[in-house]
Amino acid sequence: MHTSIWPADRLAEARAVLADVVHHSNHLIRLACNVLVQHGETASEREDARILLVVIDARQPTGSSPQRDQDGEVAR
Repeated sequence: MHTSIWPADRLAEARAVLADVVHHSNHLIRLACNVLVQHGETASEREDARILLVVIDARQPTGSSPQRDQDGEVAR
């Protein structure tokens, strides 16, 4: 029977990104965190990734998201 190594490879890549977080973009860090939140091997690993997501979101400048009108459409 052939088992895919894809999940193990993605977990290893996510862990490598977080191990060297200073050298990666917020976007890549978010992707890695999302992988670990959903597929991390331990509750601790999943929780640490979830906390890092909160920290990354808090670092974002408040003006970085597009302004939306009252209907939720992006203002032009």
